[in-house]
Amino acid sequence: MAGYFLYHSIGTFPGKAEAMAAALSEFSSVWGAEDDGQWPAALAARQRFIDAWRGVIDAPRGTLTTAENVTAALYSLIGGLPKEHLQGRRLLVAGDCFPSLHFLLAKLAERFGFVLDTVPLRPGETWVRDEDFIARWQEDVGVALLTFVTSTASHRCDVARLAQHGRRMGSIVGVDITQGVGVAPFTVPETGVDFVVSSSLKWLCGTSGAGILQVRPELLATCAPELRGWFSQENPFSWDLDKFAYASDVRRFDHGTPAILASVASLPGLEWFRRTGLEAIRAHNLALTGRIIERALENGWAVASPLDAQERGGSVMLTLPQGVDAARIVAELRTEEIYCDARGSTLRLSPGAVTTDEAVEKLFSGLERRIGLRERRVS
Repeated sequence: MAGYFLYHSIGTFPGKAEAMAAALSEFSSVWGAEDDGQWPAALAARQRFIDAWRGVIDAPRGTLTTAENVTAALYSLIGGLPKEHLQGRRLLVAGDCFPSLHFLLAKLAERFGFVLDTVPLRPGETWVRDEDFIARWQEDVGVALLTFVTSTASHRCDVARLAQHGRRMGSIVGVDITQGVGVAPFTVPETGVDFVVSSSLKWLCGTSGAGILQVRPELLATCAPELRGWFSQENPFSWDLDKFAYASDVRRFDHGTPAILASVASLPGLEWFRRTGLEAIRAHNLALTGRIIERALENGWAVASPLDAQERGGSVMLTLPQGVDAARIVAELRTEEIYCDARGSTLRLSPGAVTTDEAVEKLFSGLERRIGLRERRVS
């Protein structure tokens, strides 16, 4: 019985440890050989990771590259945009975006000359409504950064609708898909966004360090990233210091010697996703999250996530009753091999491929003993 509810943090799949060990062992054999085959094999492995990621979001060839994490990917993108998209304009984000990205943008605002405008949550609500984001979005917005699925409420925004509004406003539209990719449907062609940032963690069951940046071809052609290096060129081995020229495709967002190990370690998760398919993964998740919501509402506990599955990612957040120590609850559940986490008074529950129906029952048995049940009315 797998009581694993942490897919919002690190996802897993049956046989993950063995698959990763085999991939890393194979790489170690190549990298440790006393010959000259290391870099051809390493770069080919990185390309397999890139191609697998392109398949996940249906991205065109030459538009997706690696990054250490979503923050680094966004920094690289901002540093490559033509100044007319930023200088003297607003950069729009939601108040429930991933904090790391907001921390970055707040620091970059002065140097790049934009105003960081954060759309707030309504009082008492747990996510920013799409209509509030649109109401704040006028033609002076140079860039809008969307959050596909929030980490605090599992709210899933309507990316296609928001991107369509952005095109009418003449804005560059980007989206952080980290918390939703691999469990909720998303493709580049169907949404029409200008750039995508993500990690391979969570529902794609990869490792840290395996982020990605994907950029629309028309936007790519106008970008001149300030974070650049020898791999930003068409030919990395062109070492004439006076003749640097950006690569014609997304490789212009590469810079120094690329990291390889995170791509190697994350590829098994991407391959598992491809074999299993989004439809099966989402169906399993919806069955379990539906049961979690049902049980929580029966007990009178507040659900901090959308009840409509079309507006929700793969997680369910519960607001624990006043006076309940969330950290203590998480620690005590761990002793029963039920694994989840909390942010403040919010319990985060994310069932995935290895999570069972029995685990959901065990979870609620543990919660009910510690929190208590609402009295049922007898009709």
